[in-house]
Amino acid sequence: MTMKVIIPVAGIGSRLRPHTHTQPKALVPVAGKPILAHIVDGLIQVGLKDFIIVIGYLGDKIEQFFREKYPDINVHFIVQQYKEGTGQAIWMVRQLVDEHDEILIVLGDTIFDVDLKSVLTTPYSSLGIKRVEDPRSFGVVDLDKDGFITKVIEKPNIPKSNLALVGLYKIKESALLFDMLEHNINNKITTHNEFHLTDGIARMLEAGVKMTTFPVENWYDCGNKDSLLETNAILLKRYTDKDKEECKFDFLNTIIIPPVKIADNCKISNSIIGPNVSIGEHAIIHSSIIEDSIIGSYSHLENAVLYHSVVGSDAVLRGLKQSLNIGDSTEIDFK
Repeated sequence: MTMKVIIPVAGIGSRLRPHTHTQPKALVPVAGKPILAHIVDGLIQVGLKDFIIVIGYLGDKIEQFFREKYPDINVHFIVQQYKEGTGQAIWMVRQLVDEHDEILIVLGDTIFDVDLKSVLTTPYSSLGIKRVEDPRSFGVVDLDKDGFITKVIEKPNIPKSNLALVGLYKIKESALLFDMLEHNINNKITTHNEFHLTDGIARMLEAGVKMTTFPVENWYDCGNKDSLLETNAILLKRYTDKDKEECKFDFLNTIIIPPVKIADNCKISNSIIGPNVSIGEHAIIHSSIIEDSIIGSYSHLENAVLYHSVVGSDAVLRGLKQSLNIGDSTEIDFK
């Protein structure tokens, strides 16, 4: 028996356009590395090495990412051509999971803080939860007095609890889950016109499977520009002095206001960078002021003033440059 990690990353990431026109949402950078790298690095640290990745839109870039960054792990790829929900995505990997294997399902667009070692040793199937103010956009769980799950429901109109599922599921009875998902697919049992993983789990509970929950301490959504930049700022605060020493970049007449993450081989001159800025490798920045932003690799910025911005890779931005001769009692307002 082994623990296999399943990560579905087949979505097109429409809320992060235009960045997801050219790369999968899971590879959008935050705090110096792709969203997916934050997830996979944490899983590898606790000894997990068998991965199944469900890909779709721009899936070749996901495959290339794993080949280059994680050559030592065992990884398989399954293509989800028709996006009919997370339940369908998980069901598609059934041939790659042995009957007695346990599985850890991790949604590929959310970075989380959780005690994974404790999760992996729990004797029951267990679902990651966090209290939220408005649970109507999430799967929601109800618990009995002993802490066992009595019910899960996807996006309820009138939630009975505020305990939201956050995209992290440890399932011991993997064969049963695949059977329940297959039943829903064959009988076209959907919620909001999709085959949801939550609905398969609900059928497991109805069959008498005992499930518990585990708390997810922090949960960082990267679904849109604002949440991506908020996550970037939070994660940059963890950037240590040792990390800073390992960076190799050139800068001249530049002020760095931490927290900032600058990748290798960048050239920065006559600029003010930070706070809350991450810059990809080989970027060139000249005479610019950048705050609370993510700048992609190989980008070239000159005379730019940016705040709360996301600039993709290989982008070029040249701002305005004025030469003024202003007399007494003059007011100029550039808007």
